Amino acid sequence: MEKLPHSYAVTVKGDQQGNLHASGAGLPPLVCAPPTQFDGPGDQWSPEELLMAAVANCLVLSFRAIAGASRYEWNSIECDARGVLDQVDRKIQITTIENLVTLVVPAGSDAAKAEKLLEKAEQACFISNSLTAEVQLKCEIVIAG
Repeated sequence: MEKLPHSYAVTVKGDQQGNLHASGAGLPPLVCAPPTQFDGPGDQWSPEELLMAAVANCLVLSFRAIAGASRYEWNSIECDARGVLDQVDRKIQITTIENLVTLVVPAGSDAAKAEKLLEKAEQACFISNSLTAEVQLKCEIVIAG
């Protein structure tokens, strides 16, 4: 890892109507639009979905790093991040995020250790740590074969 602080830049372009186009140096372009709840088309990534993707990605990548440092063997991971948008004190914001994680581990693995490592990953996730929303972690450890 490079020495902190890090910085990240994204440019979003749009007109009075239609999709938005996000770009970043060396990244493929991303088409975005409002979600259906805000009268969007529902066929493009929305800011709300991108935020949930950022939370889920950060949790999975944090787990990968922590499990690697702990020499913990695992097969696959899936994180389903679900956010609730609500109004609080006249502001619309994501109030809660629930991370539903399914971790598949080899036969004979210590499931309790897997859950502990997932909890560490959730605590280390700097995307979640940057938000005011309450973040909840629900784990399912699946022993393979």
